Amino acid sequence: MFNMNNNIAVLDTILKKIIETVDNSKGEIFTIAEQSRKDHQILLVELNSVRDQVHTLIHEQDQLELKVKMARKKLAEVSKNFHSYSEDFVRDTYERAHDLQLKLLISRQSEKQLIEKRNDLERRLVSVESTIERAEHLVTQVSVVLNYLSQDMKKIGEVLEDARLKQEFGFQIMEAQEEERKRLSREIHDGPAQMMANVLLRSDLIEKLYKERDVEEAFQELRSLKKMVRSALYEVRRIIYDLRPMALDDLGLIPTIKKYLATIEEYSQSLNKSTKIYFVNMGAEKRLPAKLEVALFRLIQESVQNALKHSEASEITVKLEISKQNVLAVVKDNGKGFDVTEKKKGSFGIIGMKERLELLEGELSIQSKPNQGTLVMISIPILE
Repeated sequence: MFNMNNNIAVLDTILKKIIETVDNSKGEIFTIAEQSRKDHQILLVELNSVRDQVHTLIHEQDQLELKVKMARKKLAEVSKNFHSYSEDFVRDTYERAHDLQLKLLISRQSEKQLIEKRNDLERRLVSVESTIERAEHLVTQVSVVLNYLSQDMKKIGEVLEDARLKQEFGFQIMEAQEEERKRLSREIHDGPAQMMANVLLRSDLIEKLYKERDVEEAFQELRSLKKMVRSALYEVRRIIYDLRPMALDDLGLIPTIKKYLATIEEYSQSLNKSTKIYFVNMGAEKRLPAKLEVALFRLIQESVQNALKHSEASEITVKLEISKQNVLAVVKDNGKGFDVTEKKKGSFGIIGMKERLELLEGELSIQSKPNQGTLVMISIPILE
């Protein structure tokens, strides 16, 4: 026993040093990511400016080419009837044609330089985006490791005497935490973070429109910006709700599903989408074990989200039947459907649903055909 306690003390000392080192590394990676984000914003503003310049230059070239064409035509006419014009007029015609041609050449050279600059900025932007993505991924991984080391490793070391079991259990914890953090990071990055970045750019555009162009056009952009902020707010609330719907603990499964479906239907209509969502409870309205209620809510939530994102349905119906020994959930839409035999890359939602059901000893059935809607059936036994 003394030897075991001594070993645990040594492990704790090593663990503290590892945590300190990893935490310092996390700070450095975060600094790199923040600096890269600042560089990204600067490059994006510069790139938009260069694109505007290229657009303006091309428009000027079109005008110049028209003038050069007319000057050449006039020059040809003067050359044919050389003796009909004064010497000054002939010289002016030649000089005008020459000046226009020179301006066109200079404009084309400027366009070439701007295009090269634009291409270079685009390449640098891609590189910075890659750096940000890699840094965020590393921060996520380091956070998982830190969380694992500081919260779980010591407890596991005190409980598990067998080193093999300790390692296996630790890796399971790390994988579960990493997947959850990846999902949250991806949702925040693809949702609110992108929208907020867009808000910054659009606000700059509105300011420019207000100062240089039409006030009404600026107000139109402002209304669009308001809609974007509302969407970002919804995404944040949805992510918070996804973490843990509080109504599930207080009210139970059926009221929580009703509230959730009503909320997303209202949001869908605010985006000018006419999707109607119906809920039908065919069984008893009773409480289930907490873990089963959470799992059922997540499975129904994933099915409805898939229908909203991919099916282009005008109607979605959710049916739930709770019997004495079994729970049956059905999610049906009248959307465009798909070929269930065709495997799609990145269909992580369905994979996650199957994994949940395997743990619950449940079954998942998906029936769909192109242009014939989709039917998702979830069956879970109520185990004592």
